[in-house]
Amino acid sequence: MDKKIGIIFRNYEKVDKSKIIQLNSFCKIHNRKLFISNNLKLAISLNMDGVYIPSFNKKLNYCKYKLKKNFLILGSAHNIFEIKIKEQQGVEIIFLSPLFKTKNYKKGLEIIKFNILSRITKRKVIALGGINKKNSNKLKITNAYGFSGISYFK
Repeated sequence: MDKKIGIIFRNYEKVDKSKIIQLNSFCKIHNRKLFISNNLKLAISLNMDGVYIPSFNKKLNYCKYKLKKNFLILGSAHNIFEIKIKEQQGVEIIFLSPLFKTKNYKKGLEIIKFNILSRITKRKVIALGGINKKNSNKLKITNAYGFSGISYFK
């Protein structure tokens, strides 16, 4: 995998701290960025690269923490309202989804709506959702800074 590819650890149930520590060590050895979802305190305590704030998290207290210089706050959004919340949370990169339809979202934003939403913010926007080998060429006509996916990399 390209060294530019980072990993977001998403587990909203009980977090096994020892597994996170192992994964963090692995990522540091292999020069990969690792972000943990929805747990800023753990990300800070383990000296991780950052935190990922999912769209359902609307808390606005993320700006009060003292963060290391290269610590990134990532977040996801599906609409204008969520984009504005992510900005208030101090998110630097927004994952805007779903670009294309997925099994969980029967209707994707598609290119035009994605581009309109991505222009609402000055933050970098990552395309997420429904991206596969067949439609990945359409990414060239988006305003996306990059793209993310699960099934694309399988």
